[in-house]
Amino acid sequence: MRIISLNANGIRSAASKGVFEWLRQQRADVVCLQETKAQEDQLGDPMFRPDGHHCFYRDATSKKGYSGVAIYAKREPDEVHTALGWDEFDNEGRYVEARFGRLSVVSLYVPSGSSGDERQQFKFKAMDRLAPILDEWLKSGRDYVLCGDWNIVRTAKDIKNWKSNQKNSGCLPEERAWMDGLVERGWVDSYRTLHPEGEDYTWWSNRGNARANDVGWRIDYQLVTPGLGQRLKRCAIYRDERFSDHAPYTVDYAD
Repeated sequence: MRIISLNANGIRSAASKGVFEWLRQQRADVVCLQETKAQEDQLGDPMFRPDGHHCFYRDATSKKGYSGVAIYAKREPDEVHTALGWDEFDNEGRYVEARFGRLSVVSLYVPSGSSGDERQQFKFKAMDRLAPILDEWLKSGRDYVLCGDWNIVRTAKDIKNWKSNQKNSGCLPEERAWMDGLVERGWVDSYRTLHPEGEDYTWWSNRGNARANDVGWRIDYQLVTPGLGQRLKRCAIYRDERFSDHAPYTVDYAD
């Protein structure tokens, strides 16, 4: 089973840069996208519904052209969920879940707090709201893959400039403690499990030459339940082409 996660930073922009051609070659079972930045009625071109895939979009309704998540699946899901029951979060288009038997694949977009204190406080609120939901999923007996842009690094190995970012959103101690808490309670960080000493990144600022100089952050994850953690085979962060300010993150699971 192959699952790919990508923050597209605008699905139409990523499409113009060849993301769908690349995805076609990957033969993923499920693709999770974040930050589609489009309303579904703007995605009439067939490219936005790749051949042979069942496609599900959850757009932002509170602000058009903002946020948004999607799932493309080869197999038709038994159920699709698009709301966690908190309108302020749901209306920003931050969650979609596809269920296949006892497997759930989630595309999740955790808010960024980098634009200012108001959004940082919303991010903290989202973290508080998400924690018990994720705990419940962990205890549910279902297999979960949580794909997405979490906008948080976990360790010094996950960011190039560790010391200088300690007071910046995404690297704040309370954010890192929250992510670590998820792992301590049982969620498996697929990349860190497969690459304990790895120092690879998934996002680079558009300022300066951050990407060229690999001054990045690892903020895109596939967190999985313990049973799937035992089935991790390999993972890859694709950097050869630039579809977005994020790189696609692919994980292969043993069947």
